[in-house]
Amino acid sequence: MNFLKKDETAVFALGGLGEVGKNMYCVMHNDEIIITDAGNLFPESELLGIDYIIPDFTFLKQNESKIKGLFITHGHEDHIGGIPFLLQMVDIPNIYAPNQAVGLIKRKLEDRGIKYNNLHVYTEKDVYKYKYLSVEFFRTTHSIPDSHGMCIHTPNGNIITTGDFKFDLTPIGPMANLHKIAHLGEQGVTLLMSDSTNALNPGFSNSETKVDDALEELFSRHNSRIIIATFASNIYRLKHIVDTCKRHGRKICVFGRSMNNNIEISIEGGYIKHKDIFVSAEEANSLSSDKICLLCTGSQGEPLAALSRIANGTFKQIKLRDDDVVIFSSSAIPGNAVSISRTINKLYLKGVTVYTNTVLKDIHTSGHGYQDELKLMLRLVKPTYFMPFHGEYRMLKNHADLAIECGIPKENTFILGNGDVLIMKDGKVRKGGKIPAGDVYVDGNRIGDISNAVMKDRKIMANDGIIVVVANIDTKNNELLGMPNIITRGFVLVNDNIELLQKLESLSKDAICEVIKTGINYSEIKGEIISTISNYVNTHTGRKPIILPVIMDIKKDVKVG
Repeated sequence: MNFLKKDETAVFALGGLGEVGKNMYCVMHNDEIIITDAGNLFPESELLGIDYIIPDFTFLKQNESKIKGLFITHGHEDHIGGIPFLLQMVDIPNIYAPNQAVGLIKRKLEDRGIKYNNLHVYTEKDVYKYKYLSVEFFRTTHSIPDSHGMCIHTPNGNIITTGDFKFDLTPIGPMANLHKIAHLGEQGVTLLMSDSTNALNPGFSNSETKVDDALEELFSRHNSRIIIATFASNIYRLKHIVDTCKRHGRKICVFGRSMNNNIEISIEGGYIKHKDIFVSAEEANSLSSDKICLLCTGSQGEPLAALSRIANGTFKQIKLRDDDVVIFSSSAIPGNAVSISRTINKLYLKGVTVYTNTVLKDIHTSGHGYQDELKLMLRLVKPTYFMPFHGEYRMLKNHADLAIECGIPKENTFILGNGDVLIMKDGKVRKGGKIPAGDVYVDGNRIGDISNAVMKDRKIMANDGIIVVVANIDTKNNELLGMPNIITRGFVLVNDNIELLQKLESLSKDAICEVIKTGINYSEIKGEIISTISNYVNTHTGRKPIILPVIMDIKKDVKVG
């Protein structure tokens, strides 16, 4: 950061700008860095074989001696999912998180066999002070307990980061601390960084109590077995599903590893009561329909999730009954609408009753504030400068427009990308330079070594398949032994394309024989095979499969076959 002078404060994101997920934000002053959140992002379908996308930690690795701590706003994956990978690459002296998030982080680290002893629980009353920077917290309302925003005090002004929030005046859990937010606003806030997820939605979001009322009405109407699919991370939704089942004398059977983990941690933390309400699949099958509720993952139509397998009839433990009622207590994440529709259609084909979130049935509400809630945060905090975060570009742009409506000058709003740096000095903020902040792919246990070339090959294999040409060559006598063997995967059905494959064998033979006239050169042989086969296949099929030549050095006195 050559563009940053001594005693200036830098603010930048390593993830979370121009995307919904991968949240990671940093404040740096001289030799101190405060990090807020370390999330991941789940890949789109075109990133074949990729499990997660995480931020690029290069800058933090280069400056790890300056890191004072990682502060977590709440326990959702897009805010804590990157922690195991961060700890494998960067020395983080301490992680501070609210109670529910600590439970989730511990389970995540245990699953990956990572030992870390500096994980601390903070509350709204705590303040962490360092030489230049200090951090305090304020309670917010979100779809998971113990959600917080933060105020980071710097020598050049105060910064508020909201985390994920909504203003729910009748929440299932505690109210957001409006008084503390307003008090911090009165003290003076130089820069506000605020959640933009629902910046495109006008008005106020629905209260969780409306969802509670809708579920209560559905439970009262139906005496048949009820199956509910929802986000495993929506702890407050899980809590009032449990409470509703308790009131209606129903036991709950849980399906899905993430759902089980979140419920176990919520019971341990005291957020979900009635531990005795949960039963095994065997017990669930023995109970009458009006005495059981199945709670499962799969609200987004994920093919391997419990609900999708139930709809397909491939779930061994549970089989659908004609009078089942299936409730989708969730909204569609962008890109998942087709998968969800496919699952719903399969459920209808089985003859069950399906409820989704509609104007008539409020069985889901977002944990992120709508436009009027975002304006309320702006009015309470009264910042001099504004930087929208946590959202795609259109969301960030709309949020910046809302800030302008609330009296913040347009020149005081900053729509940034990951790696862009804001510089604070004496209460003024300007845009600075840029640091590395790309995407890092996680494939199983491999972190960051999946190149663009590898991803390109995967896409080609997925779309056009692969052709393997196996040839036996006597290198001593410069002679091809027999015809090359053609093996294909994902290219054509062998039995229906015998003529094509025979032509490829012939072309491969001609290509090899042409090269070995002047001697054996493996690179030239492979290059000629690839060129010849690629041109023919593309001309006659319009496809471009990967061509993989395999040359075997065989002596003539060794039998081949």
